[in-house]
Amino acid sequence: MGKGYRQGRLGEEIRRVISSMLISRIKDPRLSSMISISAVDVTADGSYATCYISALKLGKNEEEKAASEKEILEGLESASGLMKKEIGRQIRLRRVPQLIFKMDHSMDYGEHIDSILSTMDFDSYQKDEEDDGEDTVK
Repeated sequence: MGKGYRQGRLGEEIRRVISSMLISRIKDPRLSSMISISAVDVTADGSYATCYISALKLGKNEEEKAASEKEILEGLESASGLMKKEIGRQIRLRRVPQLIFKMDHSMDYGEHIDSILSTMDFDSYQKDEEDDGEDTVK
């Protein structure tokens, strides 16, 4: 069963409210790096909203990245009460969903795939295909 129209609309509205709050109202030093809300998934009953966070310039190695991600998630968790209050005020919901924050690693995965593709030699593969095609025509 697919995600309903209402959950999609509600998720986009929650994403919009949280994004604007990150820009203007939340001044937590743990959230000083470039943070964006990539998506918000709302459960069918509207009780939970999972917010996927992507951040730039987390760190050079894996340990620094993990520490930065943990710090960002802690900062968002501490501001979740204010966010819920603002969501309830702007969207006018009977019951504001509980906010769950998760890091979105799709950018890292995309960079990894891009690096793999850049190491591949497509020209030689295309030349091999062309050579095979000529043999069958003769």
